[in-house]
Amino acid sequence: MLMIRLQRKGKKHQPFYRLVVGEKRSKLKGEQFEQLGWFDPGTNQSSFEKERIQYWLKIGAKMSPTVNNLLISQGITTGKKIAVHNVKKAEAAPAAAAAPKA
Repeated sequence: MLMIRLQRKGKKHQPFYRLVVGEKRSKLKGEQFEQLGWFDPGTNQSSFEKERIQYWLKIGAKMSPTVNNLLISQGITTGKKIAVHNVKKAEAAPAAAAAPKA
């Protein structure tokens, strides 16, 4: 399956991300099909190729949750943002205990 995700570049404590499309099961540091843009969280600057992103989404590529939220905030795609943060284990345990046992 094709996946649009962020590929980390840059030095220690100076992250810089490339927006790439590639096979989901391939290593992120490996070769990707195409670079679709970049994002710098330090300066909050970015540049994305809107037409190419739309093309890959039409073909059937999926976006990672972080990329989905980033592209929605940039106005490139529409939809609802996805909660990326982790759910605490303490909150998940009572929900599992409340479920009836079969």
